[in-house]
Amino acid sequence: MQPDEKIQAHVVSIWRESKKFLSIGGKEGMLVLTDKHLMFIHKTEAKMKWWKAITQRQVINFIRSKNTMIRHDGYDEEDLMNDVEDKRNTELSFDDISNISFEEKTWGSVLELEYEQDGKKEKFQYSIAQDWVKYPAKEPTKYMKVDWAPFVQYIKDRQKFTK
Repeated sequence: MQPDEKIQAHVVSIWRESKKFLSIGGKEGMLVLTDKHLMFIHKTEAKMKWWKAITQRQVINFIRSKNTMIRHDGYDEEDLMNDVEDKRNTELSFDDISNISFEEKTWGSVLELEYEQDGKKEKFQYSIAQDWVKYPAKEPTKYMKVDWAPFVQYIKDRQKFTK
């Protein structure tokens, strides 16, 4: 992340699942879209109280408007720079993304992403969870129906090449 980057969209309560053959489970985190990168943050310094309040506010926001180009107060570029330092988080430049699309399922909206990083091709699907089960492992039980179109278009408009 560069010091002059600004957050364009910040979506929490994201459930990421690998689209590889025989992959099981997923990870909870947040997607942050800046003017130059897309980041999946699942190891954050953000406080649990903030996280709970923001996820509840986000559900209400998505019930009113399906637009994913939202920002949350209490998390800014400085917080993002600190989180990106953790190598377990993913930071992609727009040109690393070989394919980005979205699909409406009966249970919710899915953002599909393919990219190559460190010589490895990765393929994930991202969805926004509304409700979670905590036991035996944390997993979403209900997903949101949202509009990923402006999010996807923002990235595609800034890619130097598209396949």
